[in-house]
Amino acid sequence: MAQAALGAAGLHFDELNKLRVLEPEVAAQTAQLREQCRAFVDKTAEFQNIVGSLIELVDQLAKAVESEKMKAIGARNLLKLIAKQREAQEQQLQALIAEKKMQLERWGPGPSACLAGTGSSTRLSAKSKRTRTNSSTSSSSRSRGF
Repeated sequence: MAQAALGAAGLHFDELNKLRVLEPEVAAQTAQLREQCRAFVDKTAEFQNIVGSLIELVDQLAKAVESEKMKAIGARNLLKLIAKQREAQEQQLQALIAEKKMQLERWGPGPSACLAGTGSSTRLSAKSKRTRTNSSTSSSSRSRGF
């Protein structure tokens, strides 16, 4: 009967015979809820740690990707520069070839055309070369007014 009177007043005894304000079932549920909350907080903290490390990893990968991207852009620009340099060199060589062809046409068939393999033709070509040199010198001196 004492327990009933205490129960009506909202006081209860637990399994250790300690006086409690809550009913033993409600106290057990409260303790269980407290443990579940602690487990949830621990799991949330663990999740935050995992997410933090994942963010760090993604940041490192982003930096590495950005670095490789800059290297690729630099390499592409270098290749474009090399291609332009080759194109410019090719144009210079084409101009040089055209200039040499013009010189060759002005000079006419040179000594190499007369070198068929005989000694007399070599003397003949040397003689024609001297003649050509003399005639070009005299024509240039005439054009200067001498």
